[in-house]
Amino acid sequence: MSRLPVGFAGSLDSITLRLRLPSFPLVSFSTTKPKSTPLHFTRCPVAAMPQNSDHSHRHRSLEVIGGGRESFVGALKDLERPYCAFPVIGWNRHVETIFAAWFRSLPEVRYRRECVRMEDDGVVALDWVAEEDRRIAAEAPTLILLPGLTGGSGDTYVRHMLMRARNRGWRVVVFNSRGCGDSPVSTPRFYSAGYTGDLCQVVKHVSGRYPQSSLYAIGWSIGANILVHYLGQESYDCPLSGGVSLCNPFNLPIADEDFRKGFNNIYDKALSSSLRKIFKKHIPLFEDIGGDYKITLAANAKTVREFDEGLTRVSFGFKSADDYYFNASSSVLIKDVRVPLLCIQAANDPIAPARGIPRQDIEENPHCMLIVTPKGGHLGWVAGPEAPFGAPWTDPFVMDFLEHLESSSKTSPCPSEPKVISVSTKDAHPVEV
Repeated sequence: MSRLPVGFAGSLDSITLRLRLPSFPLVSFSTTKPKSTPLHFTRCPVAAMPQNSDHSHRHRSLEVIGGGRESFVGALKDLERPYCAFPVIGWNRHVETIFAAWFRSLPEVRYRRECVRMEDDGVVALDWVAEEDRRIAAEAPTLILLPGLTGGSGDTYVRHMLMRARNRGWRVVVFNSRGCGDSPVSTPRFYSAGYTGDLCQVVKHVSGRYPQSSLYAIGWSIGANILVHYLGQESYDCPLSGGVSLCNPFNLPIADEDFRKGFNNIYDKALSSSLRKIFKKHIPLFEDIGGDYKITLAANAKTVREFDEGLTRVSFGFKSADDYYFNASSSVLIKDVRVPLLCIQAANDPIAPARGIPRQDIEENPHCMLIVTPKGGHLGWVAGPEAPFGAPWTDPFVMDFLEHLESSSKTSPCPSEPKVISVSTKDAHPVEV
């Protein structure tokens, strides 16, 4: 999810955000950042979560399940600490979601962009950290980041994760989908929540460039859905060594149903506005396209569903938006994932409902582990030592999980057969745009 255009602008040092929400008649907080003295609070409200039979290695405020739980939980030592939502901001899911989207700090990163041509002549943009190859060894692990809907390499949660991985010696690249992050659009097709073709070619391209490097991926929101969909499709043949899914909507029909209720309409309008903006920039590509496309509906869409009905579902061959949402849901494929996968969700996420989490399939899959926090909103998680303006609570856990996988692969006495990935210029090649 990108920054939400909720109708105001100004300096982060002086703005006061006022929101009317269902649970708080009026919420007002200043966004003035502390200049030298950090804020300290001793009170830590802990919500009750569903209880596991084994309480070891995790605090009672967290739900931790999954068939791979025993394999991975020992590497995440901080799970023994309570989840402490930041006062006021972290107590309401909408306040937290909007605060994180607008006011989380934005680390400075200098990118080097590479545009890569896809099989259908579409183009995606890969943003690498500038001059990274001079400092990082060829065999260092590589991390591919997949932002949320309409998001890109400029989003705060992406940059915080990028900086953390980079500081640990990892090579990082941000995968900007077609039209996102100012990625060029060269065909009358954007991307969808379940289309994995572009990701498949990007993985091959990156692997071909760094054949000595282990590959991992992190996805947020729709990016997480695409990633899990890809992991399930590739199954035993997956070239990635592990993945992390954050705020995944999983079951898109359920997510769509909740997305159109109450305060969620604000997010719906914001995201449909972003989709319209991308579409109108490239509307000449759709002139006289014919078929089942509803160009006028897409160009004037007031909701994400209207945009998907007019454009997305037609581009990817679905009969209706409902048909698209059902088939694009990663919940139906998570049972087929065969590489280590960490999923982190917030119980109060307004965009990725907790009732859509495929808990049983995660429990039965020995490669998966799920952490559910009592608070967090959508891409918020304003908690932990860096709250309220720093990195999300999730980032240290994600990095610990990935480094555990990487170190385990290096020390395993019986390494599995190396995966050989063939790359052809037909699949993907750099282009000048």
